[in-house]
Amino acid sequence: MTIDQTLNKITGNDGEILEELKKIRSLLEPKPAPPAPPAPKGIIKEFKAFLEQYKVMGMAVAFILGIYLGQLVAGLVTDLVMPVIDLAMPGVNWATIHVGPFLIGEFIGTLITFLIVAFVIFLMVKVSAKAGIK
Repeated sequence: MTIDQTLNKITGNDGEILEELKKIRSLLEPKPAPPAPPAPKGIIKEFKAFLEQYKVMGMAVAFILGIYLGQLVAGLVTDLVMPVIDLAMPGVNWATIHVGPFLIGEFIGTLITFLIVAFVIFLMVKVSAKAGIK
């Protein structure tokens, strides 16, 4: 018994299979996109739509919090981390460390600040992802 005979026996005939495949194809065809909502009329409504579409308030809050987080971490590095490093390396003034004509002491402090901020942001993203916040 061939495969075609087996299929005919199971489904009846090739016409039924063809019809079923056509139904599946029509279900899988992409549907046209729904029409876009009409643009709001009036400057106040347009402005409100702009604020909602681009999530301006969320960006503003994140920006402001980012500024103060940076200041907080800068204070942490200046007031807590660098004194510990100064204890480990007594007599070294960070502001006067230089290589050739370049002062790198302040850069090292800024680099440490950046690394701590990046790590804190990494932890915040990781925790928010676990909590399901996007």
